[in-house]
Amino acid sequence: MSEHLASIRWTRNGQPFDYEHYPRDHDVRFERGQRITGSAAPAYFGSADGVDPEEMLVAALSSCHMLTLLAIAAKKGFTIDAYEDDAVGTLGKNAEGRAAVTHVTLRPKITFAGDAPDAAALEKLHESAHRNC
Repeated sequence: MSEHLASIRWTRNGQPFDYEHYPRDHDVRFERGQRITGSAAPAYFGSADGVDPEEMLVAALSSCHMLTLLAIAAKKGFTIDAYEDDAVGTLGKNAEGRAAVTHVTLRPKITFAGDAPDAAALEKLHESAHRNC
């Protein structure tokens, strides 16, 4: 097992603290020093310049699938030159009627060098990546 740390820092900065006006922007820091600006989605009074939690979740799932698939492909002797994914997360209602990310669709496009797996083998690579991510 391993731990993965993220730190969140937010301050009001003198802004009114009512629902429509308090600032949503916050600092997201990772253990190796990377930083991004997080915010709510613009529909929830967030900044278009920040990354909202739903976007971070979709990106994390897409990245995990890609990294896992790359590792599996390398171990199976395939060479990948490029991997692109335009993943989509759907915000809907969960069983309790609350807003939740209810579905994430990955749409990877992979460019192989040399011999590429056939459709069935590629599907198995994706299934294995899904199981192991």
